[in-house]
Amino acid sequence: MGGFSLTSDAPLGARNTLRVNAKAALLAEVHDVTKLAELLAYPAVKRGPVWVLGEGSNLLIKGDIDGTVIAIANRGVETFQRDDRVLIRVAAGEHWDDFVRWSLGQGYAGLENLILIPGTVGASPIQNIGAYGVDVAEFIDTVEAWDTHANAFVVLDKAACAFSYRDSTFKQQPGRWIVVAVTFALPRERPLSLDYAGIGDELARMGVVRATPYHVAEAVVRLRSRKLPDPAVIGNAGSFFKNPIVPAAQAESLALAHPGLPVWPHDGGTAKISAAWLIEQAGFKGEREGDAGMSNRHALVLVNHGKATGPELWAFAQKVMAGVKARFGVPLEPEPLVI
Repeated sequence: MGGFSLTSDAPLGARNTLRVNAKAALLAEVHDVTKLAELLAYPAVKRGPVWVLGEGSNLLIKGDIDGTVIAIANRGVETFQRDDRVLIRVAAGEHWDDFVRWSLGQGYAGLENLILIPGTVGASPIQNIGAYGVDVAEFIDTVEAWDTHANAFVVLDKAACAFSYRDSTFKQQPGRWIVVAVTFALPRERPLSLDYAGIGDELARMGVVRATPYHVAEAVVRLRSRKLPDPAVIGNAGSFFKNPIVPAAQAESLALAHPGLPVWPHDGGTAKISAAWLIEQAGFKGEREGDAGMSNRHALVLVNHGKATGPELWAFAQKVMAGVKARFGVPLEPEPLVI
């Protein structure tokens, strides 16, 4: 049928990077987003629930999905002028890392710290992806989405997206929005973000004296490749826990009690502390139960060593959360969507 395809009892093992062998009662792969209204009107889809899937790189599926999974697979990048700004509209189905590399090749700056993040462009605003001191929200102009409440396409500006640390209105209102395109405002020049731990040292190892966005991107690729396990080699969804944000006084007290705890200033009298440090100090880095465990390369990364099920992975994640809370009194919050 035009614009989308439907598969019943669809396997999802190859569609999530944690490699959980779950199934969806119905999988709809959408290449023409103008057909979304037609798809959503199908009786089998209307019965619900409906989940939207990109590349499954920020997702833990706890079991078979008794509903419809919609995979947005549209493509396209277009550049246009608005007033004195150049804007770049990118289809939600485009691969994020491909877009970052395209932007660098076109001479745009800003996304170099976000290179090598898996997933689609459409997923990027949902949790306001970020890495090495940069959040994507800084460069988003608008987000186009199908609003299931209004049954219409809408365009949300940055304020309406309500971006915050690994959060947005899209994440706060699950099931309401289906992102179909993101428009970015990327400058030709901007100050480079070099303050995050490791970037300066990596640039020095590369022999770089005057860094460009290309140099920063290469440094981040090297850092990520060393620190983070490759989902193509071992199942994982990247960083599984957010860095906790706590009152500044609590962060100061924790730092006094636990020298070495990384603490970063945050908004409104709060501070951000390192989840990876807490997890490692609680003894979970490299630990595993069966095929579920935490990576021995990076304490934040939940991994599937082979055939761990969704419930097994989630049980291990809960064990880590309980252990950190017992040791430090700090609750951890999962970064991926858990369904």
